[in-house]
Amino acid sequence: MSAIRLLVLGAVRQHGRAHGYQVRNDLEYWGAHEWSNAKPGSIYHALKQLAKQGLLHAHEIAPSTAGGPPRTEYEITGKGTEEYLRLVREALTSYDQNMDVKSAAIGFMLDLPRGEAVALLKERIRRIEEWRSAVTEHYVPEGGPEQLGHIGEIMNLWVHTADAEAEWTGGLIERIEGGAYTFAGEGEPFVGVLAEGEENPYATGERHPGDAR
Repeated sequence: MSAIRLLVLGAVRQHGRAHGYQVRNDLEYWGAHEWSNAKPGSIYHALKQLAKQGLLHAHEIAPSTAGGPPRTEYEITGKGTEEYLRLVREALTSYDQNMDVKSAAIGFMLDLPRGEAVALLKERIRRIEEWRSAVTEHYVPEGGPEQLGHIGEIMNLWVHTADAEAEWTGGLIERIEGGAYTFAGEGEPFVGVLAEGEENPYATGERHPGDAR
């Protein structure tokens, strides 16, 4: 799964309708340029590709009276919403995702009903435990990594990472079941995007030709 696909769909969906620079600005506001491949070129390319695939609708906006080139505003389609929610669900349950995909999914989990988010995270723990069991068929942690030479350190890392992630996920489930956060259908959602013209304290300041489109 591509994190940029999930991030761009999610950012456009939160705005309702947004031009490319707004999407880039939001992703930098979330720090996604630091923990994912959400660089300007990737963002603008993803917007165009998602529009070609029918997941976003591109609106051509006439230039303002002040001049400048016309801009394209993007709006998520029904098909795009289905794909976005599918990606969130898949990323919440799959243990073999990269950190960028996992981080994006946690950031967007509030778009699901609370009960569904809990069920998906419990499935994630089940898959972590299943994966850990497959590793420990060949490596017994109690025996120490030296039993397999330095390669044992790799398997030791896998086991410790799985244990830490299962523990963290369990804690997240407890917080959600305890009423933390506002999920879909529960009231006013958390606003995680910048308003038009709002200053972004985390902007990189890097210029890109796509910023003006």
